[in-house]
Amino acid sequence: MTDAAELRRLTQELLAAHPPETTDRLDFLKARFDAGLAWVHYPEGLGGLGVPRTLQAVVDAELEAAGAPDNDPRRIGIGLGMAAPTILGYGTEEQKRRYLRPLWAGEEVWCQLFSEPGAGSDLAALGTRAVREGDEWVVNGQKVWTSSAHVARWAILIARTDPDVPKHRGITYFICDMTDPGVEVRPLRQITGEAEFNEVFLTDVRIPDSRRLGDVGDGWRVAQTTLNNERVAIGGMRLPREGGMIGPVAGTWRERPELRTHDLHQRLLKLWVEAEVARLTGERLRQQLVAGQPGPEGAGMKLSFARLNQEISGLEVELLGEEGLLYDDWTMRRPELVDFTGRDAGYRYLRSKGNSIEGGTSEVLLNIVAERVLGLPSEPRTDKDVAWKDLAR
Repeated sequence: MTDAAELRRLTQELLAAHPPETTDRLDFLKARFDAGLAWVHYPEGLGGLGVPRTLQAVVDAELEAAGAPDNDPRRIGIGLGMAAPTILGYGTEEQKRRYLRPLWAGEEVWCQLFSEPGAGSDLAALGTRAVREGDEWVVNGQKVWTSSAHVARWAILIARTDPDVPKHRGITYFICDMTDPGVEVRPLRQITGEAEFNEVFLTDVRIPDSRRLGDVGDGWRVAQTTLNNERVAIGGMRLPREGGMIGPVAGTWRERPELRTHDLHQRLLKLWVEAEVARLTGERLRQQLVAGQPGPEGAGMKLSFARLNQEISGLEVELLGEEGLLYDDWTMRRPELVDFTGRDAGYRYLRSKGNSIEGGTSEVLLNIVAERVLGLPSEPRTDKDVAWKDLAR
């Protein structure tokens, strides 16, 4: 059995064979994957050792102490948090071995082609069509709000393959090569001035059937794995105390006593406590993951994340007064990642507005918590048994 002591030994062997100070960064990351020290809870041969997820902290501590490079997880968050667990759960052995290593090492960036202009909150109403022609699928449609599409090599894609059945039953899940002919990525400029999101147009894109995940028509079930992991990835990230959005505003409070008022003090105390409760709840959720895949509880974490970010960033702007109205740069850029704590208060305030939309709107997540966590009665769904082609649009 592999325990903490054995993992430390394996990590030291990796460091001895590939000294971080003299080994190319990508070569080191690939060697770490091959040693099973990438995500230790994954199976052997796929970057892991099949041991409990909690032991990952042992490996990470040893590597951090040695100054070893990480895989820049914020840049490849969609691949790590959404694509990888879906491929692990539904991919063929060939797919797992082809995609997981370059995904984890950051050699290939992933994006998510789910939402559409007419199918955001009601994702199952999506209209992008995939029609089979021999061993290929021809895909036509439009996706929107696609983070990292401008730098992605691969995308996880859901498309309608059978319009004659109810909307949840006619969807199939694919892996799409973003460099293929017919894939067009256009920037969507946001309130921050940047365009980290994109819209993606798919015109006669040919996807081999070998890049299908799961059975034909079973894409909604496969997508639930992606969505549940997405909510955990967004709302349940590991943070130290005063990590995330609460850190900058707490730091300003300590360093700028002239800005303090009694009302702001009371609001800061309340939000500080709520941020700490959310952080500890996230720790508990990650411990639950040791026993299996994330469930609907991740929706609650994502809800809390969105609300807290918006309230904390609003408090920070008020605390700074006139300074809070300043904004550093409106230049049109297409960044590779979102940096909440590395920018100014104005950016945090504007960017946090998207937190209640991305990864599932807060309204939809409230329904998920009500129905699947609290067990409350479901809302009436008159289109449940109606074929997709017959739905009013």
